[in-house]
Amino acid sequence: MAAPRQNIAIPKELRNRILFTLGMLAIYRIGVSVPTPGVDGAAVLDFFKQQSGGIFGLFNTFTGGALQKFSVLALGIMPYISASIIFQLLQAAVPYLEALKKEGDAGRRKINQYTRYATVVLALFQGWAMSTWFINNHPQDGRALVSQPFFGPIPFQVMTTLTLTAGTCFLMWLGEQITERGIGNGASLIIFAGIASGIPSGSVRLFEMVKSGDLSGIIALSIIVGMVIVIGAIVFIEVGQRRIPIQYSQRGAGKQAMSQQQSHLPLKVNFAGVIPPIFASSLLMFPATIAQFTTSPWIKNMQQSLSPSGSVYNVLFIALIVFFCFFYTEIQFNPTEVADNLKKYGGFIPGIRAGKSTADYIKRVLDRLTVSGAVYLSIVCILPTMLVNNLHLPFYFGGTSLLILVGVALDTTQQIQSHLITAKYDGMIGGTKIKSRRVRY
Repeated sequence: MAAPRQNIAIPKELRNRILFTLGMLAIYRIGVSVPTPGVDGAAVLDFFKQQSGGIFGLFNTFTGGALQKFSVLALGIMPYISASIIFQLLQAAVPYLEALKKEGDAGRRKINQYTRYATVVLALFQGWAMSTWFINNHPQDGRALVSQPFFGPIPFQVMTTLTLTAGTCFLMWLGEQITERGIGNGASLIIFAGIASGIPSGSVRLFEMVKSGDLSGIIALSIIVGMVIVIGAIVFIEVGQRRIPIQYSQRGAGKQAMSQQQSHLPLKVNFAGVIPPIFASSLLMFPATIAQFTTSPWIKNMQQSLSPSGSVYNVLFIALIVFFCFFYTEIQFNPTEVADNLKKYGGFIPGIRAGKSTADYIKRVLDRLTVSGAVYLSIVCILPTMLVNNLHLPFYFGGTSLLILVGVALDTTQQIQSHLITAKYDGMIGGTKIKSRRVRY
């Protein structure tokens, strides 16, 4: 008797979600190529090629090349990320926002609305600073970056500020649509698409450097091998778990005998995922970007210190990564609530008393994992950047980019697998119902 064929077709709902996500990301990539009115695109492109290794290179990487083209999406989605950081911090400090968080979906929608308002304010501020800097500065060859200072009675700064703010709002809406109707986290996928779009051009430039003799083939091969090793290490740690054994006591029939069922509480080694590097990069890019738009000497010195290859930047980056690792883990996982649920359903950790002792034990394990995760994130984000900057590559490459690429890809893959498992489970239940109905009739 032949074995039945397995249904490996992608469910219609999942297929629609994937196609919707790809369509939204394609629209985003089209928007990156739409130039901001009044800017000399060739002069801007030449200028940013000269600045590819600094903070502009980092910012350009996260915007998917929109900054060096100075497109309508030049600010990217980073103002929305910054606003999200601000309100996540405020939820732990402002009682009103904390109360909204506890209200469920209604409170979450209101906090999201406040986040959108804050995004508009940040985008207006950054757009005005960027447009002012563009109109007041010239590259080394003397060409003006702005070819049209006025649009009728409207100054370039006003028009550009409104254009860039509208671009950020569009990306914010795009990300929310992907999260709601697509697959994966919308904001993270937009950053993922921006970083991934630079891989082909970076590969071509690396090949050209080897071909012209500016970079030896051994060093280029070492970079590629190093990237593969880092990717493997990221995947290994991101899927790693610390499983705390859990036992559930159940009363048997007859003699009231006690039986035990074993399970486990999985805690990820890197519980915070890619959130700490994204948040830390966003916060560091904000003051560094503002420093680019002034002529004050002390601010210029701060700008040089906040270069991705600078020691001050790296120290602050590590400190912010550690902070956000603990902060994000704290707001996402409550050991006391987990311990209460275990006690409520008859679960316990072998050798640990139920209640407060269980909560303290889980928190102690989670804190150790968070320390390990923070060290891992710091190493992955800092060391590759420092090594590559010493090689003077003409494009920005860092562990942060690789971490975001791999982390977002893993998270999206897990969501796809969850949809497949759910569809398969629903299909099995539906098949059982049909089979039992046929037997009944």
